[in-house]
Amino acid sequence: MLGRTANGLFWMFRYIERAENTARLIDAGLRMSLTRMHGHEEEWESVLRSSGVFGAYCETNAEVTSSDAVNYLLRDKTNPSSILSAIEAARNNGRMVRTALTREAWEATNECYLDIKSQLARKPSNADLPGIIDNIKQRTGLIRGAFHGTMLRNELYNFSRIGTFIERADNTSRILDVKYYVLLPAASYVGSSLDNVQWESILRSVSAHRSYGWVYDDDYKPANIADFLILNGRMPRSLAYCYDKINANLSYLEREYGKRDACHETAKATLGMLREREIQAIMDTGLHEFLQGFISQNSRVAAEISEAYRFYQD
Repeated sequence: MLGRTANGLFWMFRYIERAENTARLIDAGLRMSLTRMHGHEEEWESVLRSSGVFGAYCETNAEVTSSDAVNYLLRDKTNPSSILSAIEAARNNGRMVRTALTREAWEATNECYLDIKSQLARKPSNADLPGIIDNIKQRTGLIRGAFHGTMLRNELYNFSRIGTFIERADNTSRILDVKYYVLLPAASYVGSSLDNVQWESILRSVSAHRSYGWVYDDDYKPANIADFLILNGRMPRSLAYCYDKINANLSYLEREYGKRDACHETAKATLGMLREREIQAIMDTGLHEFLQGFISQNSRVAAEISEAYRFYQD
């Protein structure tokens, strides 16, 4: 397999995951803004920060408003992480590696791009936003479904899955970090009913609301939620689950090519860190500090994988 093919698949699925994650963040922002009688624009600053685009947004916008923030995250082409930009980038990468995809996987990707591009040709109204967000989540889900149902479980599949879980781990860690470090307007709100509503919205943004209730009976304690999204290996968007899958797919590549790279060791160490920690120890030493360290480690793994796939050749 050519390194160019690995690169295209890795980034194709990172962008698909990014588009869905951004849609879920917008959905969470819409829900959170409804919990306040005033000052709800602050919620959109937290969503922009969670997406990692707050600085870029401020370069072209004098203030944070819900309308401008949604437009920037949804369809602004100057934002490379907007949903429209991410889906277009995913489609371009998919087209570059078209022969490495099944017909079903390519058609699902192409149809997603054409449908979303048409929907976002104009700035949507507030009434249309929920339907658009649902459509984006459904379309990206169809791509994953077509891919899982038709692709061989070979190195093409492995690089695609690694891209998905690198992006997902980054998203979950950033959402948690923003919630705990930026989102609350004052320390006095911690443990309040407002805090609980915001935590519930964050759980919804990572598709964890119902599954959290199964485990913790809807008891919205910060330590429980952090434990669920960081260390619970059964939760498919938790950091532990993501790194379990990253390591598994890297192991498949190692067996396929008989080659072990720096990314294997870094990913293994990251999973070991997650398995050895207890949530109370993380909370005691600082959740923000832990998550910042994880984000840096995850970026290192992604960079090492990018370096490694240069050397995968026919």
